[in-house]
Amino acid sequence: MPARPIRHFLTRFLQLEAAGGLLLIAAAALALIINNSPLAHLYQGFLDAPVQVRLGALDIAKPALLWINDGLMALFFLLIGLEVKRELLEGHLQKLSQVVLPGAAAIGGMVVPALIYVAINRGDSAALDGWAIPMATDIAFALGVLALLGKRVPVSLKLFLMTLAIIDDLGAILVIAFFYSSDLSGGALGLAAICLVALLVMNRMGVKPLAPYLLIGLVLWVCVLKSGVHATLAGVVLAFTIPLRVKGSDTSPALTLEHALHPWVAYGILPLFAFANAGLSLSGVTAESFTHGVPLGIAAGLLLGKTVGVFGLTWLAIKLRIAQLPSGANWAQVLGVAVLCGIGFTMSLFVGSLAFEAGVSPLAGEDRMGILTGSVIAAILGYGVMALASRKPA
Repeated sequence: MPARPIRHFLTRFLQLEAAGGLLLIAAAALALIINNSPLAHLYQGFLDAPVQVRLGALDIAKPALLWINDGLMALFFLLIGLEVKRELLEGHLQKLSQVVLPGAAAIGGMVVPALIYVAINRGDSAALDGWAIPMATDIAFALGVLALLGKRVPVSLKLFLMTLAIIDDLGAILVIAFFYSSDLSGGALGLAAICLVALLVMNRMGVKPLAPYLLIGLVLWVCVLKSGVHATLAGVVLAFTIPLRVKGSDTSPALTLEHALHPWVAYGILPLFAFANAGLSLSGVTAESFTHGVPLGIAAGLLLGKTVGVFGLTWLAIKLRIAQLPSGANWAQVLGVAVLCGIGFTMSLFVGSLAFEAGVSPLAGEDRMGILTGSVIAAILGYGVMALASRKPA
């Protein structure tokens, strides 16, 4: 891919993510305000509203909240899959030298928070189901905070954060696939496998139109939904089967879909997800609400674990001379980015909804206090550190 289209795409990506992050903040704040006002019954009524789709023997009936989390979020995961594929084939994950630093930082940022959460909740088997919640970084939210500092932050540092978060998302996808799937249905998985084969055959044949991929992808989503594997993973599978390049064509099916999806996800799906999942009721909140193992473990994992993990592994990789500091950045700015990685929010809320399922787990909803507390403090501290570290143009 020529240099100019790459720069144009990255500029557009960063602008969309930054604006989407600010919209996420607004959506979460609105949910908190409404659910702690006389309009709370309307908020809960919206989340619990039954939505049913029936076609012959196929019947999918879920409340609006689950349609958002299982349905619309599949499009979010489709976008993540397309981004990861592009980065692997033509972007910042293409060369090992480009992956080493953000890869090391991402590993530290996933392992250390999980260990802190497990250490705090080691005596509670039910609470341990949430070990993966503080592992995630919300790229839209984090880039939204960085956007407030404008050009004082070097582009290389934004790309470092973006690549780190993409690897982080890939890790979260693997965690969801292996640790948050249950009661598997062999028949549904078999039909999903047939859909996957059909998608791969179309890819190998160089089928260019997106419509056949999306149609089979919809069937794949239904099969995965009924299989016991989390339905959003169908989006990732579909993304990896859509060709990035087709022989004899100047247009890219994968990039076309990614460009079309990005504004819908950034400005629609993620803010709606935040609105539906961040509405924590503050009635009856006490000191114990913050010190209970689940919220404490999540907040400590996001704040302390992410900072230590990301900064520590970044420092180690550079000191071992297997990677270099991002161009134009200083160590204080790297520390600021490490703190900003503690903004878990979207993916943390999503993993929390799987770990502590509403109506099933007695700890359902306990994770939100830790996610919101940890993410908000990480955003404020991260912005403060970055502002002080970026007082002079890098």
